[in-house]
Amino acid sequence: MSKTQTLSEGARKGAPDSPGTAAPAANRWWILSIIGIAQLMVVLDATIVNIALPSAQADLGFSDGNRQWIVTAYALAFASLLLLGGRIADLFGRKPAFLIGVAGFAGASVLGGAANSFGMLVTARALQGVFGALLAPAALSLLNTTFTDAKERAKAFSVYGAIAGAGGALGLLLGGVLTDALDWRWTLYVNIVFAVVAFAGGWVLLNNHRDAANSKLDLPGALLVSAGLFSVVYGFSNAETHDWTSPETWGFLVAGGVLLTVFGWWQTRSAHPLLPMRVLLDRTRAASFIAVLVTGAGMFGVFLFLTYYLQLNLGFSPTKTGVAFLPMMAALMVMAQVSTTVLVPRIGPKAVIPAGFALAAVAMAWLTGIGVDSDFSTAVLPQLILIGAGLGIVMPPAMALATSGVAAEDAGVASATVNTMQQVGGSIGTALLNTLAASAATGYLSGKDATDPMVRARSTIESYTTAFWWSAGFFLAGAVIAFLLYRRGVPEQDPDAAQVVHM
Repeated sequence: MSKTQTLSEGARKGAPDSPGTAAPAANRWWILSIIGIAQLMVVLDATIVNIALPSAQADLGFSDGNRQWIVTAYALAFASLLLLGGRIADLFGRKPAFLIGVAGFAGASVLGGAANSFGMLVTARALQGVFGALLAPAALSLLNTTFTDAKERAKAFSVYGAIAGAGGALGLLLGGVLTDALDWRWTLYVNIVFAVVAFAGGWVLLNNHRDAANSKLDLPGALLVSAGLFSVVYGFSNAETHDWTSPETWGFLVAGGVLLTVFGWWQTRSAHPLLPMRVLLDRTRAASFIAVLVTGAGMFGVFLFLTYYLQLNLGFSPTKTGVAFLPMMAALMVMAQVSTTVLVPRIGPKAVIPAGFALAAVAMAWLTGIGVDSDFSTAVLPQLILIGAGLGIVMPPAMALATSGVAAEDAGVASATVNTMQQVGGSIGTALLNTLAASAATGYLSGKDATDPMVRARSTIESYTTAFWWSAGFFLAGAVIAFLLYRRGVPEQDPDAAQVVHM
């Protein structure tokens, strides 16, 4: 039988044999592995399908204008339902939310792999987003409540953060290998492998905990925030295909802003708020949410435009493009361990996270030196390694601090907020960088012979480097914001925060 306890006042003062003394889950490292596999499945799908898009388009015969919906359908459903999914996990239990999310994601992947029309593929991608919005916050909140010891928690979040950061690059590699060796459909079918392992492990290892069982679902809040996030992400997605002056762009952005403002007002008055203000108003947590948002926005300058550069300008195959990102992934995973288990516990986030942002900014600025015929080993590889190191310093500790000290009944929605920030940041970054890059290319061609292949190639390079400069700016802004918001010193556990013990 499983039960949830909170530390009594006596236990917090060190009373011996207190019934609330933390007893870590015996299988916690196995639990971390299945959570990591499930998270990897969700993160991969943000990029793995991108490389397969040209093959899918040729097979199903949809237009260039419709191509974006294969990516946008997933992003819209995922981002708009994350907070609702997180609260469902708190209210009805994290184990069923995790298992349903895994099974539903796998089923949607099978549907997408078997798609015989554009509409069927878009529907499958939207369903992936729906179940991903249930799975992702359940996975992170399980991690948050399973690891209560400070040192073990740091190690667990370094692994989770490394997966969250490197998963996008791994998606590019796996997408390229599967598309080249098999078929674009296997970029969706491969999720079955991850899902079977995660579902079996979750079924055996996880216990069900309903830490917010006495609360009720805030239906008005759920509708407001889902509609608001949908409008924001949809507005930024439209900015890629419409002008910023189009009502389909600014109209949805304004509507999203209004809906989210009303949502914030409603949360201060609801008896059972979907996102309690206590989750947002902690200074360190707010700084961490912003750090995740900025990282999501800036990372797309690496994945999106560098993928274009490697394939279209340097002639890399999809598989070789994915391999090119491996050094970045390695640097990210190494620094994830160092930052979360060594640097932040000794120095504190006020110095460490801004330093990581600054390193990534310098590397992005250095990457603007690429040319039409640059050599990968000198013009791209060193910069990629530094970017990976910088993101590894930022992402895992930011994710850990964003959920640290959260009351047990809020773990799911706090975890969902982390995922929401990353997803919305990615949507904002993609829209802004695409628009800025396109404008830079158009400006470069002004007054030049646009039919000259070399001129067009240089205009493309101009678009990439513009995106890299703006990504550097995002990271620099993140460094300043993180330095201003994070408190000095090493973060300490709030003694008044409920510590969850699952036995």
